[in-house]
Amino acid sequence: MAGGPLLIVGGTFDPPHLGHLVLAECARWQFGCSRVLFIPAGDPYRKSGTPTPENARAGGGERRRVTSAALRLEMTRLAVAGNPAFAVDARETLRPGPSYTVETLEELHAEGWRELVLVLGSDAAADLPNWRAPERIRQMARVVVAEKAGAPAPAGFERVEMPRLEVSSTLIRERVRMGRPIRYLVPDAVAAFIEERGLYRDGG
Repeated sequence: MAGGPLLIVGGTFDPPHLGHLVLAECARWQFGCSRVLFIPAGDPYRKSGTPTPENARAGGGERRRVTSAALRLEMTRLAVAGNPAFAVDARETLRPGPSYTVETLEELHAEGWRELVLVLGSDAAADLPNWRAPERIRQMARVVVAEKAGAPAPAGFERVEMPRLEVSSTLIRERVRMGRPIRYLVPDAVAAFIEERGLYRDGG
């Protein structure tokens, strides 16, 4: 499609935070992308521990409780509001079963998107061999990596040039559980949503 590649920012977004937005904007500029799709995983099987052949080979995944797909989807929509280059794609939350990135890339190719840039955190990039069809993923998309603290990017990937922000969804969930403020770590609308819905107070 005209206007440059499509940047794909997938993830659990439990919750989405300012680091996701900075990453998306920096990668969009660096790789000349016309549009950014945030795609929340319906069932992030590597985190939820859902029984899959991939998890069986890799030892089962994290097995942590994940907030419902509907709530994570709504938080992601709130997070990206206001940037006309950003959009949220719900396809993985609507697809039954584990969310496989390779299926999403196949669908986007079928829709006419031939130039895809897939951005991964360095932890996800290191885990890529445990995903379904990792070779096919790298055939269909230009995979670029954002380094996270304590997780250097694996060799063989282009790096996203961005400020290092020491913020993570894990940190935010922990701060909410402890009753600490999360303002300026997440967009205000996301903070309000977390408060209104009582998310993460019990450590979930």
